[in-house]
Amino acid sequence: MGIGASIFLIAIGAILAFAVTPGLIPFIDQTLVGYILIGVGVLGLIVSLVMMSGTRPRRRVTESRQLVDPDTGEAVTRRDSREI
Repeated sequence: MGIGASIFLIAIGAILAFAVTPGLIPFIDQTLVGYILIGVGVLGLIVSLVMMSGTRPRRRVTESRQLVDPDTGEAVTRRDSREI
């Protein structure tokens, strides 16, 4: 469940819990359904935020190359570092 879906559930739950007249839908306790939707939305929002904030451990790769310059005969070392 994404952040948008979680906010949508919280909004629908709040509407059912606080804005709609109780008894509008027979045989269903709208206030309880609203609180359940709010709870599920909050739980989904927390899980979504935790999953998004989890960072992967970064690895650094370093490559070294040694070449001989054909003009001067010097050994040249080139080092490249990057994170993947």
